[in-house]
Amino acid sequence: MRRYFLGLLALGALAVASIVVLPSLVSSEWIRGKLGRQLSAATGSSISLNGPVRLSAFPHLAVLAEDVALSAETQGITAEFGEVAGSVTLSSLWSDRLHIKEIKVDRPVIVLSEGTGRASTKEAGGNDQAEQGDPLAAVATFLERSAIDSISIAGGTFIRKDAAGSEQTVTDVDLSLTAPSIDDELSLSASARMAERRYETTLTISSLQSLLQRRPTDMTVSLQADPASGLSEFEAVGQVALNANGSYQIRGGKLRVGEQAFGLDTLFIPGKRPRILADLDADRLDLGPFAEATSGSSQSEAGSADPASPASLRFLADFDSDMSVHVGTLTLGDMSASDVSLVAELKDGELSARLEHLRIDAGSIAANVSTDVRDDEPTFQGHISSDGLDIDKLATLMGQSVPLSGALTIDTAFAFRGLSGDTLRETLNLTGNIGMRDATFVAPNVADESMREVKAKKLAIRIDDLTKPVHLSGSLAWRDKPIAVDLQMPVRDLLLNKNPGTTDIPLKLQMRMSDASLAIDGKAVLPSQYVGKLDFSTADLDAFLTWLGRSGAESVGLLAFKGDVSGSPTGVSFERAILSINGVQGSGNGSVEFTAPTKISSALSFDELDFARLAGAHSPAPEAKAKKAKGDKTSPDAPLDLSALQSIDATIKLNAKKLGYGRVFAGPVATSLIVSDGVASLALPKSPFYGGQVAASLKADGSQSEPAIALQASISGASAAPLLTDMAGFRHLEGALQAKFDIAGAGGTTKAMANSLRGTANVRFSDGAIRGLDIADVYNNLVGLMSSGFKQDQNNATAFTELGASFAIERGVAQTEDIKLVGPLVRMTGKGAANLAESSLNFRLDPRVVASLEGQGAEISTDGIGVPVVVEGSFANPRIYPDLSGLLKDPGAALAALKKIGLPTDKLRIDGLLTKGKKSGPVENLIRGNVEKMLKGEDNQLSIEEIITGNAANRDQALPTQEAGPEPAQPEATNEQPPQGAEQPDQESGGSLESLFNQIFR
Repeated sequence: MRRYFLGLLALGALAVASIVVLPSLVSSEWIRGKLGRQLSAATGSSISLNGPVRLSAFPHLAVLAEDVALSAETQGITAEFGEVAGSVTLSSLWSDRLHIKEIKVDRPVIVLSEGTGRASTKEAGGNDQAEQGDPLAAVATFLERSAIDSISIAGGTFIRKDAAGSEQTVTDVDLSLTAPSIDDELSLSASARMAERRYETTLTISSLQSLLQRRPTDMTVSLQADPASGLSEFEAVGQVALNANGSYQIRGGKLRVGEQAFGLDTLFIPGKRPRILADLDADRLDLGPFAEATSGSSQSEAGSADPASPASLRFLADFDSDMSVHVGTLTLGDMSASDVSLVAELKDGELSARLEHLRIDAGSIAANVSTDVRDDEPTFQGHISSDGLDIDKLATLMGQSVPLSGALTIDTAFAFRGLSGDTLRETLNLTGNIGMRDATFVAPNVADESMREVKAKKLAIRIDDLTKPVHLSGSLAWRDKPIAVDLQMPVRDLLLNKNPGTTDIPLKLQMRMSDASLAIDGKAVLPSQYVGKLDFSTADLDAFLTWLGRSGAESVGLLAFKGDVSGSPTGVSFERAILSINGVQGSGNGSVEFTAPTKISSALSFDELDFARLAGAHSPAPEAKAKKAKGDKTSPDAPLDLSALQSIDATIKLNAKKLGYGRVFAGPVATSLIVSDGVASLALPKSPFYGGQVAASLKADGSQSEPAIALQASISGASAAPLLTDMAGFRHLEGALQAKFDIAGAGGTTKAMANSLRGTANVRFSDGAIRGLDIADVYNNLVGLMSSGFKQDQNNATAFTELGASFAIERGVAQTEDIKLVGPLVRMTGKGAANLAESSLNFRLDPRVVASLEGQGAEISTDGIGVPVVVEGSFANPRIYPDLSGLLKDPGAALAALKKIGLPTDKLRIDGLLTKGKKSGPVENLIRGNVEKMLKGEDNQLSIEEIITGNAANRDQALPTQEAGPEPAQPEATNEQPPQGAEQPDQESGGSLESLFNQIFR
């Protein structure tokens, strides 16, 4: 500032000296040289008059010089003037006071440079105060000997260069100064353009003489800016006084900034390092206009910033200052703060500021910052802390609007370099902790309130260094479900990213819920692209998607994925992935395109690929198992939903060590699963299968209202026992299986699907056995069967060399009429049905034994008296037993058959046979009195032949009527299989003999 005044004085001296010297000159060249030397000596500068110089003496002595150059290296001032004109009254030439009528400077370009030293003001005729750098004292000294009607500058340019060579330019400078005398009012008005804004300022001092005599003097300073903003004008009014130590002081002054009013007390101490002390007080301050001004200024600077001329604070290095600001109530919109205290100190180029207190609603904030203004790019360091700030209102304070509410706690140190936004982002660093509590984030443009709100009970952000990832941890709640969050992300990359969506941001996130978890570790191009590792698992995908407000995975429970992914809004690809669906685990690569329908292409490998589990088949719940009857192994009725196939267009190459459905597997298998138009097709090439081979073709159709399945299969050489056990829990058949199936069905549940099955099946078993029954043993042990009933024994078996049947399947029931068994000791035919929906059997087999145990001899004729075998019940636990009730239809033929088989009918004790040593038995209740006596004698026992043929009656022993008595004991149900479904004998033809057989075979 002092140098500006000195430059101004130099211009005035130039004009005055020209007027005084020029009348004695004659030639123009001589005038320029003489005038230049006189002016240089008078101002202590080097002045060159390079253009024409003209003089006039009427009505005032005047001089006009063009193309004038000035250089004052010791002051760091150089200037070029397009034109300089000055005039003085002739009478003042022989007076003590020079009366300057006018000094006009047109188109000056004045350059002020740093680091070139300063000239002594004494050389310019200054006093002690001027020597100490007091511009007002220099002006007063000049005005004591002068009177100025007008000094003006038009179209000027001021350029300030610092030691680093950067420039600050002020253009369109217009200035007007009037000071008729030291006792009259001094008036200065000026305007200039900086960047995109034009400023106008005025200064009035009522009397310099009063000021110099240390009497209070009125002073007014004002500033206006165009275009206007919240800080477009300010005005300071007060009385200035000169203290004995040469300082100037304003007490009880007023400062008005826009509509805001401050009390002003200030002290200016001139010298080589001038010092300014100021205290500002306001009862109430509205920051709204200040926020608008800051926003407008930022936008203007962003549009006109010159990278070659960075902002600098070096102009503050020429003086020292102490300033304090106290505000009773500070407001910004709906937010208010109280008891605000700001203190700033500038000394020897070191600037420090402290926000000692700022109370905002339920919280407060304190901060401090310091820097060295002498640096070309000053470095700022500081600290900010708060114990609880309202986030929404804090955003309003910063002129922002955020969809976040809650309390913010801060305890961080910060540092940055430079004054531009770009430099700040590039150099900003933080360390400390930031926390949020009871926060709520509301996602915009989401209508469902339960979907758009995310609540945070407590979140903590730890910042070790912005060059390292910021660590966020805490607990969130969304849609009434708690979520533990752990996030690591480099904030610096976001601050430096001028073009969001183009820079990879390292990202590490873990989210844990009660039934799901997510972990990612990679790089993201925010907001929607990600490349890196992903680990996701949920116990119930359908429930998880429902929680997300989506649907379409009703049949998927457990889902887990772990692998390398690359995702974008258009699709995702994965490599080296491990995938588990409903417990079926595979690995491989693939891609998914988010089109309609979704396109899937992948190559996956499985140890065990179970399509039943993939389709969502689950074990029945424990309570359901408890309610089922003992021995009931039928599967529960589970829903089937293949509608998801309509939204998929997939080609999936499969490699599986085992591939199958339920417990039935083939493998190893290499095939492809094709899904198109809602239909999934799987062709199984010839593959190992239970010791044999299988080839199959499976189609699952989800394009209709009900899911449909079609299966064609061919089996050769498979081991029947483990296959039937795995397929239906049927453990009673062994051998090598040859089979062909062609089956189709449709239904919304497993039972409905089974009830709809239709098609054909042909099965052949070779070199096997039927477990649980030995047909030959049945014939050889009919006496035992008659006495104690049939007991199914898994250790017994009927061996065969061939067993075959063909089935017609309709409405879930497989019906056959041509069962045929050929074995070493038995031949057997039969018919029956298997209910696939109910998992039950109902077969009746007619066996015939051979004549010899040594080979495959001819069949023995039993004259129509056979012992049929019944197979009925569930697949898993069928009853297999001989139906002996046929013997009752023809007792004579039965006895002949028994003799033919070789039973010792004449040696048996019928009472012991039937009662097994008990005191009474069923015979005693059926045979008459003398028969009863004969039964007690050792030599007169009835044989079974006599009982069957009726010879007991020929011994004159009449059968007694049945006496009342206790009911005979029944065999235990667990040890004897009742001959259910057996034909009942004719009551009229059987008589008492039939009752006897009924008791025997009961």
